[in-house]
Amino acid sequence: MSVIYQDLHQFSTYIPPINLTFNQYLLTAKEPILFHTGNVQQATEMVPKLKTILGYNNLSYIFISHFEADECGGLSYLLEHFPQAKPICPEVTARQLTGFGLTQEFIAKKPGEKLTTEDYELEFFSYPSEMHLWEGLLVLEKRRGIFFSSDLMIRFGEAIDAIVESNWETEIDGIRKEQVPDSERLIQLQRTLKQFNPNFVATGHGPCLKV
Repeated sequence: MSVIYQDLHQFSTYIPPINLTFNQYLLTAKEPILFHTGNVQQATEMVPKLKTILGYNNLSYIFISHFEADECGGLSYLLEHFPQAKPICPEVTARQLTGFGLTQEFIAKKPGEKLTTEDYELEFFSYPSEMHLWEGLLVLEKRRGIFFSSDLMIRFGEAIDAIVESNWETEIDGIRKEQVPDSERLIQLQRTLKQFNPNFVATGHGPCLKV
């Protein structure tokens, strides 16, 4: 674990057989929020680290961009240790979470909606994730300028604690059809993202990006 940007902590696991790094993030604020759970094994390794960082503070929220093992596979385990935490997710993911018995309590968000606390402001955007093109969510933390890119902007290789310099528009133009397999929705997503100018990209996989 490491502080990767301002008060954003990163937890990373490198999986050699697929040559890919998996990242989760904790924003330490008065209402701490975790971005993605990792799978069960990753969550098991992460919980003691979360408790060390949080101390006597509670984990308030867990953001889940879409329903997939590395985004929410460890949710039940995390909620055993942080039962007060509320998952924030798209409506279709909420249905999957309850259907699989992962949780009965969640905050379902739609594209264009926000979550504002004393320390941060999250704005949510449509993310037609590759998993059946189910409606997912991307999120921008507007006060720090942190964009959480989920499965977009992936780079393979071992990338624990890594940050690389990049260009925001180049990264957006590099989103492939394999990641959003609907040409019209891919174009709309790229148009939406180009309206923003974040300072930092917290990637789901690979190095983070300073843009």
